[in-house]
Amino acid sequence: MIRTGDSIENPITGERVTFLATSADTDGEVVVIETVVQPHGFVAAAHVHPAQSERFAVQAGTLGLKAGRKKIVLAAGEVATVFAGTPHRFWNAGEDPVRFVCEVRPAFRFEQLLETMFALAADGKTNKKGMPNLLRLAVIARAHFDVVRLPFPPALVQRVGLAFGAPVGRLLGYGPTYVRTAEALAANA
Repeated sequence: MIRTGDSIENPITGERVTFLATSADTDGEVVVIETVVQPHGFVAAAHVHPAQSERFAVQAGTLGLKAGRKKIVLAAGEVATVFAGTPHRFWNAGEDPVRFVCEVRPAFRFEQLLETMFALAADGKTNKKGMPNLLRLAVIARAHFDVVRLPFPPALVQRVGLAFGAPVGRLLGYGPTYVRTAEALAANA
């Protein structure tokens, strides 16, 4: 379980996240994270938060952000908000690490999703874009469909696909969450 002050890292996407305020701290109102993205780093995939807004406040470096059809570059001191239902993705648009504070409102299970995706990447269970295999992804996506989904195909089509893929993934032993085991942590220490 994520707590304030915890940090997680995704070695595939080059992201490091430190939790400044968790869902438990804010009664589910917001999750506040400091994110550092290394040069050439990126979020794993374009995505949509159906009922959450995401505010990006750049502290240092240069952040590339595509929200809907708009592509912008933010420098230190600049802020952008992506409203619920807007497809978006971000990346480091500079040669130095970019550091920004991100607020996700309301919190829902955003922390759980980040912890799962980052742990899978850290344990070598994702591709070079930071995504797990399709059946594991189906299990995770079905459990977090209210938090995040792909911008395309339409949500109904995604639901149908997940209704078939997620049960197969569960049969193969994949769960909706993934937490690094003590052995995996020791092996990477």
